[in-house]
Amino acid sequence: MILKATMNCSEREPTMDKRLMVTGGSRGIGAACARLAGQAGYDVCVNYRADKAAAEAVVADIIAAGRRAVAVRADVSKEAEVVRLFETMDEQLGPLTALINNAGIFPKFGAIESMDSARLETMWATNISSVFFCAREAVKRMSTRHGGSGGVIVNMSSAASRMGGPGQFLDYAASKGAVDAFNHGLALELAPQGIRVNALRPGLIDTEIHASSGFPDRVRELAHMVPMGRPGSADEVAETAVWLLSDKASYVTDSIIDVAGGR
Repeated sequence: MILKATMNCSEREPTMDKRLMVTGGSRGIGAACARLAGQAGYDVCVNYRADKAAAEAVVADIIAAGRRAVAVRADVSKEAEVVRLFETMDEQLGPLTALINNAGIFPKFGAIESMDSARLETMWATNISSVFFCAREAVKRMSTRHGGSGGVIVNMSSAASRMGGPGQFLDYAASKGAVDAFNHGLALELAPQGIRVNALRPGLIDTEIHASSGFPDRVRELAHMVPMGRPGSADEVAETAVWLLSDKASYVTDSIIDVAGGR
């Protein structure tokens, strides 16, 4: 269901239509990105997997900022659901001009002895395959080679790709290392097609994802390891993501930006 803003067209920014998809957009960093993009003049498709109420709350905030928004349920680890997700956005908002590949999972902590095929297959599908599927569908709509007018992709990696996650989440760190490599290759592939591709590597960010890993006090207990002496916020990550989407970053591609307080 799409919810439309009541603002008159004449009151909107005098800019070209900007349409963004944020995967995993119902909470944490994804929700912060979606809300800030709405304030920056984007119509936003908020993808979610399970929490419909949270996604609709993000949609309501975007509408309050004067833009259109829609919440669409899809498990982006599944190719057919990604195709449906993008087709739904086409129908309800129009083809996207920007993508934030944010959806991902953070596992229960464990050493390598605890990692079985089910855990690894879920990790790879959610944190790696989904990024490929969503980028593919975005390219079909944005690439000048396919008749599009160009666009921007921001991939959400993690500082874990640099640190490795020893004894806790090797699989998560490895999945984000794959995102880093994907970001580099995709940026080079798409630069001649009018699409900029960059990634963010958030560090210790204060969101609810830590509780889902079984370590709800992780942010507080590790804050002393951050040179800036504190965790970051989802809003701080979103500020960097939305800047990368903007024309202010028009000559930035094939970059990975750490948003990690120096850690």
